Amino acid sequence: MGCLNVGLANLTRFTVGNWVIIIGILLILVNALLIKRRPELFSILTVFVLGYFIDFWLIYIFSNVLFATFLLQLLVLCIGITVIAFGASIYLQAEFARIPVDGLMLAIKDLLKVNFFIAKTITELLALVLAFIVGGPIGLGTVFVTFLIGPMIQWFYPLVEKRIQWKEAKKLNS
Repeated sequence: MGCLNVGLANLTRFTVGNWVIIIGILLILVNALLIKRRPELFSILTVFVLGYFIDFWLIYIFSNVLFATFLLQLLVLCIGITVIAFGASIYLQAEFARIPVDGLMLAIKDLLKVNFFIAKTITELLALVLAFIVGGPIGLGTVFVTFLIGPMIQWFYPLVEKRIQWKEAKKLNS
């Protein structure tokens, strides 16, 4: 999804974070239509927080940090994909306000009766196609995220679910 936001930012005077907010609000509306429910209003808060943090990161942090070697870049990418997949597996079970792209993943999962692997990969492929259309920067990292994040969420989700159930059972038995 990031390459789509960067591509749109390159075409306009809006920042990447602004596009995160705009697309997020559009996805909240699309998700509501897909699942035939009212829009998740708390997701709007997550969209604004995410958008502003991304701009802060890109303007103040990322512009001053350089990952010099390809191996270091690859390592950071793999760590990032793993942390995002693990974090998504946790927060999806906690049922916090979802970021809109994960709401879309869940809508696709329910509508098509597929697992997280397939639903997230479809979501990422849609973003990849749109990013290509608007000229977003598609590189090796984009391809890795597109094809690895779904399988990793699929792998982490039951592990986290099992741990949560174990902890709840332990509490009840105490």
